[in-house]
Amino acid sequence: MAKKRRDKTDNKDDSKLFAFLAVLLSVLGFVIALLAKRENKYVMFYAKQSLILFLTGIAAKILTLLLAITIVGLLAVPFVWIIYVVLFIIALVNSLSGKEKETPIVGKYARKIKL
Repeated sequence: MAKKRRDKTDNKDDSKLFAFLAVLLSVLGFVIALLAKRENKYVMFYAKQSLILFLTGIAAKILTLLLAITIVGLLAVPFVWIIYVVLFIIALVNSLSGKEKETPIVGKYARKIKL
């Protein structure tokens, strides 16, 4: 009986690890999760959020390039990147929680991805 209990705990820890790596490694993490843990709902929940977070980062980069032309943009650029970093940290922390918690802004879009 104790062995079954430990196996379930190991599986949960394994899921947390893959979810964390999916977020930490961005697109590469998404691909790893897709190949290794596609059937695991918890891992794929965070992998999809990681993909949307990556796309958000690309959009932030484009936005900062466009905004950097103006003085107002120069003031807004740090704000855009602070928001991105905060979202990334929230996603990392949530991936280790063991519960499916949506990352603000990106979580609702990640739920729409069907794999």
